[in-house]
Amino acid sequence: MTPDLVIFDCDGVLVDSEPLTNAVMAEDLTERGLPLTAEEAMTHFIGGTIPGVAVKARDMGADIPDDWVEQIYTKMYARLREGVDPIPGVIAVLDTLDAAGLPYCVASNGSDEKMEITLGATGMTSRMKGRLFSAHALGVSKPDPDLFEIAARDMGVTPDRAVVIEDSATGALAAKRAGMACFGYAPEDGEGLAQHGATIFRDMHDLPALLGLK
Repeated sequence: MTPDLVIFDCDGVLVDSEPLTNAVMAEDLTERGLPLTAEEAMTHFIGGTIPGVAVKARDMGADIPDDWVEQIYTKMYARLREGVDPIPGVIAVLDTLDAAGLPYCVASNGSDEKMEITLGATGMTSRMKGRLFSAHALGVSKPDPDLFEIAARDMGVTPDRAVVIEDSATGALAAKRAGMACFGYAPEDGEGLAQHGATIFRDMHDLPALLGLK
């Protein structure tokens, strides 16, 4: 069944930003008394919000100051402005959706500024104009379903006719709670996604067929 709307997560689904931001986070937290590699940071914090990371990192023993969220965003944005790549194959997916007239949007736990930086660096900003839904701006975040529900409502689609594309268990859980089908992009391990009912796929070139377009 072809849906009436495709809702993309941003980091790790549209843009390959997570290795960069997790490297920045790991370096910062290591300096604050919580030694982590970038891979460990991703394992601990993927799919969460930066304020949520601050709470969890503090609980894990990091010396987190009150203005840490602002500090880490400044560091991350600086690194992302140096350049970030699109997820392999995702531009072709968007081309296919455009050709089919199938609407899509982005719903992210990240900030509007972060999405503007990463989508701008990969040439996707114009395609997403007016279709970016940020947890920061809306005051709701995954795994609560509200972010996806707001996106679908704004796009004029009922939840049962929307499909979510995610790379985190947090996002898959939000989709499940919203009553939306979820395809989990997992080039390697997709166990966390599958636990929340996501259909796993390994390569973006496979997505159009999953959406009933090929």
